[in-house]
Amino acid sequence: MATSHVDPHQRSQDTRRRILEMAVSLREDRNGGSVDHYLALLQDRLPLWLSILHELSHRSGKGSVSDNLLPVAQAGIDYYLEVQGAALPAFTSPTVTVRFREAIRDTGLGPREEIAPLAAYLAAEQQLGRIRPDVDPEASARLLVAGCFHRAYIEMFIGADSGPTREASAREIVRELRLEPMVHA
Repeated sequence: MATSHVDPHQRSQDTRRRILEMAVSLREDRNGGSVDHYLALLQDRLPLWLSILHELSHRSGKGSVSDNLLPVAQAGIDYYLEVQGAALPAFTSPTVTVRFREAIRDTGLGPREEIAPLAAYLAAEQQLGRIRPDVDPEASARLLVAGCFHRAYIEMFIGADSGPTREASAREIVRELRLEPMVHA
């Protein structure tokens, strides 16, 4: 699967620009505070998270699929732990939440931005025979992201010692996707 090469720096700058567009649309009728903090954190962390996801395209056919996904899952847990902690106080107002949804749609920064590069990587590995043919790359990408989000959520509310370590959680998330073909001895 051929993917067009986009300069990672340009992609990061574009992401930051789109977050600033969101900030402008959310700024109406409010005095800053938690929303500004959330958007500043998002502007800092989202480009890095997306670059990690896009870098997967360079890993197709190299190493094992699980080894390639493990640092992605670890980074995803870290990303969500940082960003979602700031999101909670930012969205206490239904008006802000509605504006945020509209801004996400208008800027194209929705969940698709993180799912697409991950699903493309999984589809490329599937074409190489390194992922089972019955796997749905997009559904698997959503499950990996959901697992990262859930692990961050649990740590945020219950505490880091409430389950496996972040690293162990990342390994579990990747392993339990069961993407790679079974090897018969």
